[in-house]
Amino acid sequence: MKLIYKVDDKPKFGPLLIFALQQLLAIMTATLVVPININTDADLVAKFGEGAIGMSPAAALFGAGVGTLVYVLFTKKKSPVFLGSSFSFIASMVAAFAGATTVAVGFVGLIIGAVAAGLVYVVLAVFVRLLGVKWINKLMPAVVIGPTVSIIGLCLAGSAVSSLTSGGYDTTNTIVALICGLTCLFVTILCSVYGKKIGKLIPFVIGICAGYIFSFILTFIGMKAGCDEMMVLNFSPFANLVAGGVTLKTFFAVPDFTFIKALGGFDGITSSYIGTVLAAYVPVAFVVFAEHIADHKNISSIIEQDLLTDPGLHRTLLGDGIGSMAGAFFGGCPNTTYGESIGCVAITKNASVWTIITAAAGAILISFCSPFVALVDSIPPCVMGGVCMALYGFIAVSGLKMIQNVDLNKNKNLFVVSVILIAGIGGLTVSFGKVKITSIACALILGIIVNLLVKKSPEE
Repeated sequence: MKLIYKVDDKPKFGPLLIFALQQLLAIMTATLVVPININTDADLVAKFGEGAIGMSPAAALFGAGVGTLVYVLFTKKKSPVFLGSSFSFIASMVAAFAGATTVAVGFVGLIIGAVAAGLVYVVLAVFVRLLGVKWINKLMPAVVIGPTVSIIGLCLAGSAVSSLTSGGYDTTNTIVALICGLTCLFVTILCSVYGKKIGKLIPFVIGICAGYIFSFILTFIGMKAGCDEMMVLNFSPFANLVAGGVTLKTFFAVPDFTFIKALGGFDGITSSYIGTVLAAYVPVAFVVFAEHIADHKNISSIIEQDLLTDPGLHRTLLGDGIGSMAGAFFGGCPNTTYGESIGCVAITKNASVWTIITAAAGAILISFCSPFVALVDSIPPCVMGGVCMALYGFIAVSGLKMIQNVDLNKNKNLFVVSVILIAGIGGLTVSFGKVKITSIACALILGIIVNLLVKKSPEE
């Protein structure tokens, strides 16, 4: 792929800020959703009460920024990927609170769990450093890793389509929401294909702005006409800012960091509780390891540099692991490399690591800015769904590109690809107690097994 900005290129300051904003918009919704999911988990609400958990989305954003900077440091500024809150650890985080006697103990559990998961990455990094990465390339060649990368995007397709038909209110007409989402998608496509240099570099910013403005117009018309079905844009995030009057917190607020909320919970920590947390986090870390490799194989194919050898898989693992520890210390959520970020790099052809660094710094600063967090929170799901259709689609396509030189006329290759695609798209998962192996990990494991099974096939 011919990049407009290579990894070590540094755009001028003005464009750099816009590129960073685009990265933030691409990853922000998913990053903010993880703590919201924990706060609204039915079992936790039943145990502690409505709103008792109080995980801070702003703190999660701060943690994502810190985690990304740690990752960039460990990878020697060679891997242009943003780290955000990991969905794979949601069940683990719920288990940390479910096994806690108080909410404060639960927050201590989040930190303990993230440190344990991060240490798994550290151990794996040492293992890789000693043995190298050739065994990984043999275990996971293009015929295995290509379709695995594809299903990372394809498994998210349902989420994108669901968002595409959802507005900011329960009363929003699905057709109205769809029109807003497609407006965002079409503007993004037109800017990326027909735009001048700046248009090609920031198609998502322009697309989201177009979708947001169109949603605002429809909502305004709906309010004036008394037609709830046309109301797409929900203004409640802004209303919440001034609910108690205009104060300093309306404009500036320190996030509720996890380590602060955990201060009163250390007395309630027991050995059995620590065991519960470790059992919930450690196995998931091994599962996410497979996704880590797939993501880095993907971004390597985009920037045409093998990140598994330079800076090395051991460094990307250390960056991801230590970044997760740091991110969870502040925001409670272990971090992971984001497919949305990789998709953004692929579509815009901007692989500048300085964009990632600026986005990470921006995430840290923005987490203190209440109006901006409210603005992002007010973006209708359908608008983000339009963006995600492109982002997730590019992830799927980049995986398919990895197997373009694989001979699918050979049954041995055909079986490997088929098994991975069907297992991944079909949503095959395996659970052992509170540990759940995701469909992506299951597909990858099955693909590896099938590939080993047919590796010595007599087919030429």
